[in-house]
Amino acid sequence: MTQAPEEAALIKSFSAIPALLEAAPALVSRGRFLDCDCRLGLIDQPHFVSIRSGRIVEFTAQPALMRSWRFSYRATPLAWTEYWKPMPRPGWHDLLALTKRGEAVLEGDLHPFMTHLQYFKDLLALPRLRASKAAA
Repeated sequence: MTQAPEEAALIKSFSAIPALLEAAPALVSRGRFLDCDCRLGLIDQPHFVSIRSGRIVEFTAQPALMRSWRFSYRATPLAWTEYWKPMPRPGWHDLLALTKRGEAVLEGDLHPFMTHLQYFKDLLALPRLRASKAAA
């Protein structure tokens, strides 16, 4: 299975999230009460993420059959491309806005996601901050 270049770039951006999180101690602290396993990423290629006390302890891009997760947040390549722009357009700027416009899917047990909504918004915006610094 071959990937489009833009999908490969998005997967690379997702793969950078654990290191970007470790460089953001305030965000780790915000998630200190969060322990969950979830799927985050592209619609067709989600990453399995284990978070313990706000830190990513496992981040797996390979599909795993029958892998347990509490919730899943997946979006189209277009959604991530727009979301990670330094200044996203209205409707592309927020995780819930992406679900409203049909570019993202949020499923499963929403309790950990909604309870720690700001954590996940900031976590998934980390590649945006890196892009902003690179553009500066």
